[in-house]
Amino acid sequence: MNEEKLKIIKERCNKATIGPWTSYVEGRDHESGSNFIMTGSNKDRGNDFELIGATIDDQDFIAHARQDIPNLLNEIDRLQKLLQE
Repeated sequence: MNEEKLKIIKERCNKATIGPWTSYVEGRDHESGSNFIMTGSNKDRGNDFELIGATIDDQDFIAHARQDIPNLLNEIDRLQKLLQE
């Protein structure tokens, strides 16, 4: 993957709704209501996302991606710096 592709991924990540994102599934994480992804926390709480047609695994993946992708990008940066040394 080249620097341009990484830059585009970082920009897309930075434009997304603030994290963390948390997946809530009825019967697993709460007792009533629908399945949703909560964005942000406390005073930085954003809008909830409700997905149509997604499986619970899809919803969990999407919610975790908000945290996972920045962590992976940071690891790529760290490894690239090591390679340059």
